[in-house]
Amino acid sequence: MPPKNKTVFVCSECGFEAPRWSGRCPSCGEWNTMQEELRTPQTAAVAAVPSGRVCAQKLREIDPHGEVRTSTGMKELDRVLGGGIVKGGLMLIGGDPGIGKSTLLLQICEHIGQTRKILYVSGEESAAQIKLRADRLGVESENLSLLCETDLATVLAAMQTESPELMIVDSIQTMNLADVASSPGSVTQVRECTSAIMRAAKAMDLPVFVVGHVNKDGAIAGPKVMEHIVDCVLYFEGDRNSSYRLLRCAKNRYGSTNEIGVFEMRDRGLAQVENPSQMLLSGRPKGVSGTCVSCTVEGTRPLLAEVQGLVTPSGFGNPRRMSTGFDYNRMTLLLAVLEKRAGYFFQNLDAYLNVVGGIRLEEPAADLAVSLALVSGLKDKPVPEGVVAFGEVGLTGEIRAVSHAEARVAEAARLGFTRVLMPRQNVAAITPRTDIEIIGVQNVREAFERL
Repeated sequence: MPPKNKTVFVCSECGFEAPRWSGRCPSCGEWNTMQEELRTPQTAAVAAVPSGRVCAQKLREIDPHGEVRTSTGMKELDRVLGGGIVKGGLMLIGGDPGIGKSTLLLQICEHIGQTRKILYVSGEESAAQIKLRADRLGVESENLSLLCETDLATVLAAMQTESPELMIVDSIQTMNLADVASSPGSVTQVRECTSAIMRAAKAMDLPVFVVGHVNKDGAIAGPKVMEHIVDCVLYFEGDRNSSYRLLRCAKNRYGSTNEIGVFEMRDRGLAQVENPSQMLLSGRPKGVSGTCVSCTVEGTRPLLAEVQGLVTPSGFGNPRRMSTGFDYNRMTLLLAVLEKRAGYFFQNLDAYLNVVGGIRLEEPAADLAVSLALVSGLKDKPVPEGVVAFGEVGLTGEIRAVSHAEARVAEAARLGFTRVLMPRQNVAAITPRTDIEIIGVQNVREAFERL
Protein backbone atom coordinates (compact mmCIF):
# COMPACT_ATOMS: atom_id res chain seq x y z
CA MET A 1 0.00 0.00 0.00
CA PRO A 2 1.57 3.35 -1.02
CA PRO A 3 2.34 5.77 1.83
CA LYS A 4 -0.05 8.67 2.36
CA ASN A 5 0.81 12.33 2.11
CA LYS A 6 1.48 14.11 5.37
CA THR A 7 0.42 17.63 6.36
CA VAL A 8 2.79 19.62 8.57
CA PHE A 9 2.93 23.23 9.71
CA VAL A 10 6.27 24.99 9.30
CA CYS A 11 7.33 28.31 10.84
CA SER A 12 8.40 30.75 8.12
CA GLU A 13 10.83 32.46 10.53
CA CYS A 14 12.82 29.62 12.09
CA GLY A 15 11.73 26.48 10.19
CA PHE A 16 10.17 24.72 13.21
CA GLU A 17 7.78 21.91 12.22
CA ALA A 18 4.64 20.94 14.11
CA PRO A 19 1.82 18.46 13.37
CA ARG A 20 -0.87 21.05 14.26
CA TRP A 21 -1.36 24.72 13.57
CA SER A 22 -0.85 27.25 16.34
CA GLY A 23 -1.01 31.02 16.38
CA ARG A 24 2.44 31.35 17.92
CA CYS A 25 5.56 29.39 17.00
CA PRO A 26 6.69 27.26 19.98
CA SER A 27 10.33 27.68 18.97
CA CYS A 28 10.93 31.37 18.13
CA GLY A 29 7.77 32.86 19.64
CA GLU A 30 6.65 34.73 16.49
CA TRP A 31 2.94 35.10 15.78
CA ASN A 32 1.09 33.98 12.60
CA THR A 33 4.13 32.34 11.03
CA MET A 34 2.96 28.69 10.92
CA GLN A 35 2.29 27.74 7.30
CA GLU A 36 0.66 24.54 6.09
CA GLU A 37 2.72 22.30 3.82
CA LEU A 38 2.00 18.94 2.23
CA ARG A 39 4.83 16.43 2.49
CA THR A 40 5.11 13.57 0.03
CA PRO A 41 6.99 10.64 1.59
CA GLN A 42 10.04 9.50 -0.29
CA THR A 43 10.77 5.82 -0.71
CA ALA A 44 14.09 4.87 0.76
CA ALA A 45 16.70 3.79 -1.76
CA VAL A 46 19.55 1.43 -1.01
CA ALA A 47 22.88 3.11 -1.64
CA ALA A 48 24.88 1.33 -4.27
CA VAL A 49 28.38 0.26 -3.34
CA PRO A 50 30.90 1.96 -5.65
CA SER A 51 32.76 -0.46 -7.86
CA GLY A 52 36.01 1.50 -7.86
CA ARG A 53 38.13 2.38 -4.86
CA VAL A 54 37.61 5.90 -3.50
CA CYS A 55 40.81 7.58 -2.31
CA ALA A 56 40.99 10.65 -0.11
CA GLN A 57 43.34 13.45 -1.12
CA LYS A 58 46.05 14.61 1.23
CA LEU A 59 45.83 18.21 2.34
CA ARG A 60 49.43 19.02 1.44
CA GLU A 61 48.89 17.76 -2.12
CA ILE A 62 46.10 20.26 -2.82
CA ASP A 63 47.16 23.30 -4.84
CA PRO A 64 45.35 26.39 -3.48
CA HIS A 65 46.93 28.77 -6.01
CA GLY A 66 44.70 27.69 -8.86
CA GLU A 67 41.76 29.69 -7.48
CA VAL A 68 41.60 33.04 -9.25
CA ARG A 69 39.21 35.76 -8.14
CA THR A 70 37.22 37.82 -10.62
CA SER A 71 36.89 41.53 -10.00
CA THR A 72 33.37 42.97 -10.04
CA GLY A 73 34.54 46.38 -11.22
CA MET A 74 33.58 47.90 -7.84
CA LYS A 75 36.36 48.13 -5.27
CA GLU A 76 33.87 48.45 -2.43
CA LEU A 77 32.14 45.18 -3.38
CA ASP A 78 35.47 43.43 -3.96
CA ARG A 79 36.58 44.52 -0.48
CA VAL A 80 33.52 42.96 1.15
CA LEU A 81 33.83 39.75 -0.87
CA GLY A 82 37.48 39.38 0.17
CA GLY A 83 39.06 40.38 -3.14
CA GLY A 84 36.51 39.40 -5.77
CA ILE A 85 34.25 36.57 -6.93
CA VAL A 86 35.43 33.00 -6.39
CA LYS A 87 34.60 30.27 -8.91
CA GLY A 88 31.80 28.02 -7.69
CA GLY A 89 30.89 30.46 -4.89
CA LEU A 90 27.24 30.88 -3.91
CA MET A 91 26.64 34.42 -2.59
CA LEU A 92 23.40 35.53 -0.93
CA ILE A 93 22.58 39.24 -0.77
CA GLY A 94 19.65 40.58 1.24
CA GLY A 95 18.21 43.94 2.21
CA ASP A 96 15.04 46.00 2.50
CA PRO A 97 12.88 46.52 -0.61
CA GLY A 98 14.24 49.28 -2.80
CA ILE A 99 17.63 49.42 -1.05
CA GLY A 100 19.53 48.67 -4.29
CA LYS A 101 20.16 44.90 -4.44
CA SER A 102 19.08 44.42 -8.06
CA THR A 103 20.70 47.71 -9.06
CA LEU A 104 24.07 46.65 -7.68
CA LEU A 105 24.02 43.26 -9.36
CA LEU A 106 22.96 44.71 -12.71
CA GLN A 107 25.73 47.31 -12.52
CA ILE A 108 28.49 44.74 -12.05
CA CYS A 109 27.25 42.97 -15.17
CA GLU A 110 28.60 45.86 -17.28
CA HIS A 111 32.18 45.25 -16.11
CA ILE A 112 32.13 41.45 -15.88
CA GLY A 113 30.20 41.16 -19.14
CA GLN A 114 33.12 42.60 -21.10
CA THR A 115 35.00 39.31 -20.83
CA ARG A 116 32.55 36.77 -19.38
CA LYS A 117 29.12 35.41 -20.19
CA ILE A 118 26.37 36.23 -17.68
CA LEU A 119 22.91 34.75 -17.16
CA TYR A 120 20.47 37.00 -15.26
CA VAL A 121 17.44 35.06 -13.99
CA SER A 122 14.50 37.16 -12.77
CA GLY A 123 11.34 35.83 -11.20
CA GLU A 124 9.90 39.24 -10.29
CA GLU A 125 10.34 41.44 -13.37
CA SER A 126 9.75 41.10 -17.07
CA ALA A 127 12.53 41.41 -19.64
CA ALA A 128 11.22 44.84 -20.69
CA GLN A 129 11.40 46.13 -17.11
CA ILE A 130 14.99 44.93 -16.71
CA LYS A 131 15.88 46.51 -20.06
CA LEU A 132 14.50 49.87 -18.92
CA ARG A 133 16.57 49.74 -15.73
CA ALA A 134 19.66 48.64 -17.66
CA ASP A 135 19.30 51.63 -20.01
CA ARG A 136 19.06 53.98 -17.03
CA LEU A 137 22.18 52.44 -15.46
CA GLY A 138 24.12 52.40 -18.72
CA VAL A 139 24.43 48.59 -18.89
CA GLU A 140 24.90 47.55 -22.54
CA SER A 141 26.94 44.35 -22.32
CA GLU A 142 26.49 41.96 -25.23
CA ASN A 143 27.36 38.96 -23.03
CA LEU A 144 24.39 39.53 -20.70
CA SER A 145 21.41 37.21 -21.24
CA LEU A 146 18.03 37.52 -19.49
CA LEU A 147 15.74 34.70 -18.41
CA CYS A 148 12.40 35.56 -16.79
CA GLU A 149 11.37 32.26 -15.21
CA THR A 150 10.22 30.97 -11.83
CA ASP A 151 10.47 27.22 -12.46
CA LEU A 152 13.85 26.15 -11.13
CA ALA A 153 14.01 23.07 -13.36
CA THR A 154 13.88 25.37 -16.39
CA VAL A 155 16.55 27.61 -14.86
CA LEU A 156 18.87 24.65 -14.24
CA ALA A 157 18.33 23.49 -17.82
CA ALA A 158 19.24 26.97 -19.06
CA MET A 159 22.43 26.78 -17.02
CA GLN A 160 23.45 23.67 -18.92
CA THR A 161 22.47 25.14 -22.30
CA GLU A 162 23.91 28.64 -21.95
CA SER A 163 27.02 27.64 -19.93
CA PRO A 164 27.43 31.08 -18.32
CA GLU A 165 30.45 32.16 -16.29
CA LEU A 166 28.29 34.07 -13.79
CA MET A 167 24.62 33.68 -12.87
CA ILE A 168 22.30 35.98 -10.91
CA VAL A 169 19.01 34.75 -9.40
CA ASP A 170 16.56 37.50 -8.41
CA SER A 171 15.07 36.37 -6.14
CA ILE A 172 15.20 32.95 -4.43
CA GLN A 173 11.74 33.44 -2.88
CA THR A 174 10.14 33.41 -6.36
CA MET A 175 11.75 30.14 -7.46
CA ASN A 176 9.87 26.84 -7.10
CA LEU A 177 10.38 23.15 -7.72
CA ALA A 178 7.46 21.19 -9.10
CA ASP A 179 8.40 18.14 -7.02
CA VAL A 180 7.96 20.07 -3.78
CA ALA A 181 4.31 20.28 -2.70
CA SER A 182 4.33 23.82 -1.27
CA SER A 183 3.90 27.36 -2.51
CA PRO A 184 6.82 29.55 -3.70
CA GLY A 185 8.49 31.40 -0.88
CA SER A 186 7.69 28.77 1.73
CA VAL A 187 10.36 27.33 4.00
CA THR A 188 10.58 24.04 2.10
CA GLN A 189 10.71 25.65 -1.34
CA VAL A 190 13.42 28.15 -0.37
CA ARG A 191 15.53 25.43 1.25
CA GLU A 192 15.23 22.96 -1.62
CA CYS A 193 15.76 25.59 -4.33
CA THR A 194 18.87 26.92 -2.61
CA SER A 195 20.26 23.38 -2.26
CA ALA A 196 19.61 22.65 -5.93
CA ILE A 197 21.35 25.85 -7.05
CA MET A 198 24.27 25.10 -4.74
CA ARG A 199 24.75 21.61 -6.19
CA ALA A 200 24.61 22.93 -9.76
CA ALA A 201 27.02 25.78 -8.99
CA LYS A 202 29.59 23.45 -7.43
CA ALA A 203 29.28 20.92 -10.25
CA MET A 204 29.74 23.56 -12.98
CA ASP A 205 32.28 25.65 -10.99
CA LEU A 206 29.93 28.58 -11.58
CA PRO A 207 29.70 31.63 -9.26
CA VAL A 208 26.09 32.53 -8.45
CA PHE A 209 24.57 35.63 -6.82
CA VAL A 210 21.22 34.96 -5.11
CA VAL A 211 18.93 37.79 -3.97
CA GLY A 212 16.93 37.12 -0.80
CA HIS A 213 13.98 38.99 0.68
CA VAL A 214 14.01 40.11 4.32
CA ASN A 215 11.31 39.83 6.96
CA LYS A 216 10.02 42.58 9.25
CA ASP A 217 13.00 42.18 11.61
CA GLY A 218 15.54 42.73 8.82
CA ALA A 219 16.74 39.09 8.67
CA ILE A 220 16.71 37.16 5.40
CA ALA A 221 13.33 35.48 4.98
CA GLY A 222 13.31 31.70 4.86
CA PRO A 223 14.94 28.97 6.91
CA LYS A 224 18.21 29.68 8.68
CA VAL A 225 19.69 26.64 6.96
CA MET A 226 19.72 28.68 3.73
CA GLU A 227 22.46 30.89 5.18
CA HIS A 228 24.42 27.76 6.12
CA ILE A 229 24.23 26.44 2.55
CA VAL A 230 25.64 29.52 0.81
CA ASP A 231 29.30 30.56 0.92
CA CYS A 232 28.78 34.27 1.49
CA VAL A 233 25.96 36.30 3.09
CA LEU A 234 25.79 40.03 2.32
CA TYR A 235 23.41 42.57 3.86
CA PHE A 236 22.51 45.91 2.29
CA GLU A 237 21.79 48.49 4.98
CA GLY A 238 20.71 52.12 4.84
CA ASP A 239 18.04 54.61 5.70
CA ARG A 240 15.40 55.05 3.01
CA ASN A 241 15.56 58.81 3.63
CA SER A 242 19.33 58.85 3.03
CA SER A 243 21.19 58.24 -0.21
CA TYR A 244 24.04 56.32 1.43
CA ARG A 245 24.12 52.52 1.63
CA LEU A 246 26.33 50.15 3.63
CA LEU A 247 27.13 46.64 2.44
CA ARG A 248 28.09 44.29 5.27
CA CYS A 249 29.25 40.69 5.20
CA ALA A 250 27.72 38.34 7.78
CA LYS A 251 29.43 35.18 6.48
CA ASN A 252 32.29 34.63 4.09
CA ARG A 253 34.10 31.35 3.52
CA TYR A 254 36.67 33.07 1.31
CA GLY A 255 37.50 36.20 3.31
CA SER A 256 36.92 38.38 6.34
CA THR A 257 33.45 39.20 7.69
CA ASN A 258 34.51 42.55 9.17
CA GLU A 259 34.77 44.60 5.99
CA ILE A 260 32.08 47.02 4.80
CA GLY A 261 31.41 48.77 1.51
CA VAL A 262 29.95 52.26 1.26
CA PHE A 263 27.79 53.34 -1.69
CA GLU A 264 25.69 56.34 -2.63
CA MET A 265 22.42 55.98 -4.54
CA ARG A 266 22.29 58.39 -7.47
CA ASP A 267 20.14 58.85 -10.56
CA ARG A 268 22.32 56.49 -12.59
CA GLY A 269 22.68 53.81 -9.93
CA LEU A 270 25.03 53.15 -7.04
CA ALA A 271 28.28 55.08 -6.86
CA GLN A 272 31.23 54.04 -4.71
CA VAL A 273 32.22 56.21 -1.75
CA GLU A 274 35.98 55.81 -1.47
CA ASN A 275 36.32 58.32 1.40
CA PRO A 276 33.41 57.51 3.75
CA SER A 277 34.88 59.46 6.69
CA GLN A 278 34.67 62.72 4.76
CA MET A 279 31.13 61.84 3.70
CA LEU A 280 30.00 61.15 7.27
CA LEU A 281 31.48 64.43 8.55
CA SER A 282 30.10 66.66 5.79
CA GLY A 283 27.81 69.39 7.10
CA ARG A 284 29.08 69.09 10.67
CA PRO A 285 28.08 72.19 12.70
CA LYS A 286 30.78 74.36 14.27
CA GLY A 287 30.75 75.78 17.76
CA VAL A 288 27.67 73.79 18.85
CA SER A 289 27.46 71.78 22.04
CA GLY A 290 26.50 68.11 22.14
CA THR A 291 28.64 66.83 19.25
CA CYS A 292 31.86 64.82 19.18
CA VAL A 293 33.74 62.83 16.53
CA SER A 294 34.61 59.17 17.12
CA CYS A 295 36.77 56.78 15.12
CA THR A 296 35.50 53.25 14.58
CA VAL A 297 37.18 50.42 12.68
CA GLU A 298 35.22 48.23 10.25
CA GLY A 299 37.53 45.38 9.32
CA THR A 300 40.72 47.13 8.26
CA ARG A 301 39.06 50.46 7.46
CA PRO A 302 38.94 53.28 10.06
CA LEU A 303 35.86 55.50 9.84
CA LEU A 304 35.24 58.85 11.49
CA ALA A 305 31.64 59.38 12.56
CA GLU A 306 29.90 62.27 14.28
CA VAL A 307 28.04 61.49 17.51
CA GLN A 308 25.37 63.97 18.64
CA GLY A 309 23.90 64.15 22.14
CA LEU A 310 20.95 66.26 23.27
CA VAL A 311 20.04 66.67 26.95
CA THR A 312 16.87 68.58 27.88
CA PRO A 313 14.69 68.95 31.00
CA SER A 314 12.06 66.20 31.25
CA GLY A 315 8.41 67.17 31.14
CA PHE A 316 7.25 63.92 32.73
CA GLY A 317 8.01 61.94 35.85
CA ASN A 318 10.23 59.45 34.07
CA PRO A 319 13.03 60.87 31.86
CA ARG A 320 13.07 59.67 28.26
CA ARG A 321 16.02 57.95 26.60
CA MET A 322 16.41 57.49 22.84
CA SER A 323 19.33 56.21 20.79
CA THR A 324 19.82 56.01 17.01
CA GLY A 325 22.88 54.26 15.59
CA PHE A 326 24.13 53.21 19.02
CA ASP A 327 23.01 50.44 21.36
CA TYR A 328 20.29 51.71 23.72
CA ASN A 329 21.35 49.55 26.65
CA ARG A 330 24.96 50.67 26.22
CA MET A 331 23.82 54.28 26.31
CA THR A 332 21.94 53.84 29.59
CA LEU A 333 25.00 52.10 31.06
CA LEU A 334 27.22 55.07 30.11
CA LEU A 335 24.72 57.47 31.68
CA ALA A 336 24.92 55.50 34.92
CA VAL A 337 28.74 55.58 34.83
CA LEU A 338 28.74 59.34 34.23
CA GLU A 339 26.47 59.87 37.23
CA LYS A 340 28.30 57.53 39.61
CA ARG A 341 31.94 58.07 38.62
CA ALA A 342 32.07 61.58 37.16
CA GLY A 343 29.31 63.45 38.99
CA TYR A 344 27.18 64.41 35.96
CA PHE A 345 23.53 63.79 36.79
CA PHE A 346 20.93 62.90 34.15
CA GLN A 347 18.16 61.41 36.32
CA ASN A 348 15.66 64.25 35.70
CA LEU A 349 16.70 64.97 32.11
CA ASP A 350 15.78 63.52 28.73
CA ALA A 351 18.80 62.19 26.81
CA TYR A 352 18.85 61.67 23.04
CA LEU A 353 21.74 60.20 21.06
CA ASN A 354 22.23 60.09 17.30
CA VAL A 355 25.01 58.88 14.98
CA VAL A 356 24.98 61.01 11.82
CA GLY A 357 24.96 59.41 8.37
CA GLY A 358 22.97 56.26 9.08
CA ILE A 359 26.03 54.34 10.31
CA ARG A 360 25.78 52.17 13.42
CA LEU A 361 28.59 52.21 16.00
CA GLU A 362 28.79 48.71 17.47
CA GLU A 363 32.29 48.47 18.94
CA PRO A 364 33.00 49.68 22.51
CA ALA A 365 35.64 52.15 21.23
CA ALA A 366 32.84 54.68 20.64
CA ASP A 367 32.05 54.89 24.39
CA LEU A 368 34.32 57.87 25.06
CA ALA A 369 32.92 59.97 22.21
CA VAL A 370 29.36 59.17 23.29
CA SER A 371 30.18 60.22 26.86
CA LEU A 372 31.75 63.48 25.69
CA ALA A 373 28.75 64.28 23.48
CA LEU A 374 26.28 63.68 26.33
CA VAL A 375 28.25 65.75 28.85
CA SER A 376 28.74 68.49 26.26
CA GLY A 377 24.97 68.61 25.76
CA LEU A 378 24.41 68.63 29.52
CA LYS A 379 26.83 71.51 30.22
CA ASP A 380 26.05 73.30 26.92
CA LYS A 381 29.79 73.56 26.33
CA PRO A 382 31.07 72.64 22.85
CA VAL A 383 33.81 70.06 22.35
CA PRO A 384 36.72 71.71 20.46
CA GLU A 385 36.36 71.21 16.70
CA GLY A 386 39.71 69.52 16.12
CA VAL A 387 39.16 66.75 18.69
CA VAL A 388 38.63 63.05 17.97
CA ALA A 389 37.93 60.67 20.86
CA PHE A 390 37.87 56.88 21.11
CA GLY A 391 38.13 54.41 23.98
CA GLU A 392 36.08 51.87 25.90
CA VAL A 393 34.51 53.07 29.16
CA GLY A 394 34.37 50.55 32.02
CA LEU A 395 31.91 50.42 34.89
CA THR A 396 34.42 52.04 37.24
CA GLY A 397 34.88 54.96 34.84
CA GLU A 398 38.26 53.82 33.47
CA ILE A 399 39.18 54.20 29.80
CA ARG A 400 40.32 50.82 28.50
CA ALA A 401 42.60 50.12 25.53
CA VAL A 402 41.22 49.43 22.04
CA SER A 403 42.66 47.81 18.91
CA HIS A 404 44.00 49.53 15.76
CA ALA A 405 44.83 52.70 17.70
CA GLU A 406 47.56 53.83 15.27
CA ALA A 407 45.25 53.42 12.25
CA ARG A 408 42.60 55.53 13.99
CA VAL A 409 45.12 58.30 14.75
CA ALA A 410 46.37 58.27 11.14
CA GLU A 411 42.83 58.61 9.79
CA ALA A 412 42.11 61.54 12.13
CA ALA A 413 45.32 63.29 11.07
CA ARG A 414 44.55 62.72 7.39
CA LEU A 415 41.25 64.59 7.72
CA GLY A 416 42.82 67.56 9.46
CA PHE A 417 42.07 66.93 13.15
CA THR A 418 44.62 68.33 15.58
CA ARG A 419 43.94 66.47 18.89
CA VAL A 420 42.95 62.93 19.75
CA LEU A 421 41.78 61.63 23.13
CA MET A 422 42.54 57.96 23.58
CA PRO A 423 43.32 55.38 26.30
CA ARG A 424 46.63 55.95 28.02
CA GLN A 425 47.56 52.28 27.51
CA ASN A 426 47.57 52.77 23.72
CA VAL A 427 49.81 55.85 23.69
CA ALA A 428 53.05 53.92 24.26
CA ALA A 429 52.47 51.73 21.20
CA ILE A 430 51.93 54.65 18.79
CA THR A 431 54.71 56.27 16.79
CA PRO A 432 55.10 59.94 17.83
CA ARG A 433 53.59 62.38 15.33
CA THR A 434 54.01 66.10 14.78
CA ASP A 435 50.79 66.74 12.84
CA ILE A 436 48.40 65.74 15.64
CA GLU A 437 48.48 65.96 19.45
CA ILE A 438 47.92 62.64 21.22
CA ILE A 439 46.37 62.87 24.69
CA GLY A 440 46.21 59.72 26.82
CA VAL A 441 43.49 59.62 29.48
CA GLN A 442 42.88 57.09 32.23
CA ASN A 443 39.25 57.77 33.24
CA VAL A 444 36.23 59.75 32.11
CA ARG A 445 36.78 62.54 34.62
CA GLU A 446 40.30 63.11 33.31
CA ALA A 447 38.99 63.12 29.72
CA PHE A 448 36.63 66.00 30.50
CA GLU A 449 39.36 67.96 32.29
CA ARG A 450 41.84 67.61 29.37
CA LEU A 451 39.48 69.17 26.82
